Amino acid sequence: MTGLRIDHVETSGKFILDGGEWDVDNNIWIVGDDSEVFIIDAAHDAAPIIEKVAGRRVRGIICTHAHNDHITVAPELSTKLDAPIYVHPGDQMLWDETHPGLAHEDLAEGQVFQIAGTDMQVLNTPGHSPGSCCLYLPEADELFSGDTLFQGGPGATGRKYSSFDTIIASLQKSVLDLPAETVVRTGHGDHTTVGAEAPHLEEWIRRGY
Repeated sequence: MTGLRIDHVETSGKFILDGGEWDVDNNIWIVGDDSEVFIIDAAHDAAPIIEKVAGRRVRGIICTHAHNDHITVAPELSTKLDAPIYVHPGDQMLWDETHPGLAHEDLAEGQVFQIAGTDMQVLNTPGHSPGSCCLYLPEADELFSGDTLFQGGPGATGRKYSSFDTIIASLQKSVLDLPAETVVRTGHGDHTTVGAEAPHLEEWIRRGY
């Protein structure tokens, strides 16, 4: 793990699904070193993301899931930065709502991207959406959780293609038994740690969200 750095961009825009619209602020994470990076999520506005990349080679644009607010500018970034887009095929129907007919590479459970001398592992964590994924860097104790886990509980499951029981199962199987010191960098809002969230699982199950 040589010189791993994590840069953060926050952009604002609309989340559109099921006929509704909500104003949202999204976290975009740029993970790599001083020469090459992966972009995690592509929300709302390409310009500040490109500015933060700062001329480094972009190895890929990884979408944690395909709700519109996480993929809005993925095609623009792909074109301007000459980088492939990665989306889990479980979210193909959501991708097609925003970018119909546009191809992307597929993410798969257990897939590994190497960056800055370390491994970044794909964990498919369905529930918020079928193709939701987290990206885990075990050597760095970093998890990019998309909308699967937030400070205070799991991601929302009140929309189509989502399931509370499924997100709980995903958290139990893939996330909450990671080392307690693992930093959880979320798709919206403040980051947290696995150790801060894991003790609350039963409470989340009781309240149902």
